[in-house]
Amino acid sequence: MKALVQRVSKASVSVGDQVVGSIDRGLVVFLGVAVEDSEKDAVYMADKVLNLRIFSDEAGKFNLSLLDCRGELLVISQFTLLADTRKGRRPNFIAAAPPDKAESLFGRFVELVRASGLKVDTGVFGGRMLVQIYNEGPVTIMLDSREHIPAQA
Repeated sequence: MKALVQRVSKASVSVGDQVVGSIDRGLVVFLGVAVEDSEKDAVYMADKVLNLRIFSDEAGKFNLSLLDCRGELLVISQFTLLADTRKGRRPNFIAAAPPDKAESLFGRFVELVRASGLKVDTGVFGGRMLVQIYNEGPVTIMLDSREHIPAQA
């Protein structure tokens, strides 16, 4: 599971002319589910996102997590994070989970972060979305559960 995490002062996601999710200060998480991902990846990623210390304390140091500052989350499904661009000019998405599995694990991730009690909005899984982001800092971090969870045997 890969997540591109951006610290924001505000963000929203629209489908067509309708805003389907919006947040104030917090994180936008673009989440890509890989073919080999499981429940463990969703649990790991939810914990990492909620506890990642990328908000500044009074001294301007990255010492506060989303939980510490009671920030908000906007979670967007993004299979293109699994793109393989090593060959040719067209990305290959063979590493991305099929839609049914991806939607299930995306939903599980959302369920886990909502259990924190924070406000969590999402885009529309598989939808064509317009995401507006006010990246604060800017702070953008890539997370990959495969770096911490061994591949399934």
